[in-house]
Amino acid sequence: MKNYSKEFLKDLYSTMYKTRRFEEEVFEFYKKGEMPGLAHLYLGEESIAAGVCAGLEENDYIGSTHRGHGHLVARGADTKKMMAEILGKSDGYSKGKGGSMHIMALDKGILGANGIVGAEIPIATGAAYKSKVKNTKQVTVSFFGDAASNQGIFHESINMAAAWDLPIVYIVENNLYGISVDIRKVTKEVKLSERAKAYGIEGITIDGNDVLKVYETAKKAIDKARDGGGPTIIECLTYRHQGHHVGDPGIYKDEEEQNEWKNKKDPLKKYKAYLLSENLLKEKEIDKIKEEVDEEIYEAAKFAHESPYPDSKEALTDVYA
Repeated sequence: MKNYSKEFLKDLYSTMYKTRRFEEEVFEFYKKGEMPGLAHLYLGEESIAAGVCAGLEENDYIGSTHRGHGHLVARGADTKKMMAEILGKSDGYSKGKGGSMHIMALDKGILGANGIVGAEIPIATGAAYKSKVKNTKQVTVSFFGDAASNQGIFHESINMAAAWDLPIVYIVENNLYGISVDIRKVTKEVKLSERAKAYGIEGITIDGNDVLKVYETAKKAIDKARDGGGPTIIECLTYRHQGHHVGDPGIYKDEEEQNEWKNKKDPLKKYKAYLLSENLLKEKEIDKIKEEVDEEIYEAAKFAHESPYPDSKEALTDVYA
């Protein structure tokens, strides 16, 4: 393990905890009937977004998914504007018209979340193509789930990226389930990073709940892409704590498996235990981080509640298709 500054280690914990608190608050919105539609929560996967985004530069791009709140939080997006968007309010990132599944933050290089499984992959690949053609030295990260890796567009996009050595890193957030389907029952090779071999690029499988391992692996791949070394597929093994979305009880998941992932493998618990055991942070320092984050999330929720709904006259503005 490398020697990291105390501030870097604190920032990682803060990002992970903020993501969890943000998602918990969104879940409360749903349970109280305050939000339109559904949300696909990132609970249990926080270390992937935190670790990957810590390795990016300010002008890099991200292609996100329907489970994309964590990517925005980790990228430093405004939590007030995020909360407002989820409630369909006019002060949201997309004036309340995108909602949870289409949330975006162009000011942070987020090209938009996407409600269609795998649809963000070609968008991200296109952004990487632009960077290659214009030689901007920007890198794109494409986040997607295990089920998206079974979509045809996954193979088409990666074939193109590999053929042209595009500056992109593909992050497979393998939480084991595509809605209710166990990915291990619908693929012959369950190690999804092995698919990289077919395209002559590097594929790596790591513990997605180890934030420092995620950071180190992603940073190496990002630097390689920026230097012209082409794409990498990184499969991050993780687990979503909830069902597919806030209305899904997830009864198809094995109870023993859930207990294992939610207790022994929880990314926040793992990272906190590491920080304390290595004497990198004190308990009181972690408590201080939590207090600051809790206040930010409280203010974000308050802002969202007080934000007005869009005027009905704006229903067709900013709509292009």
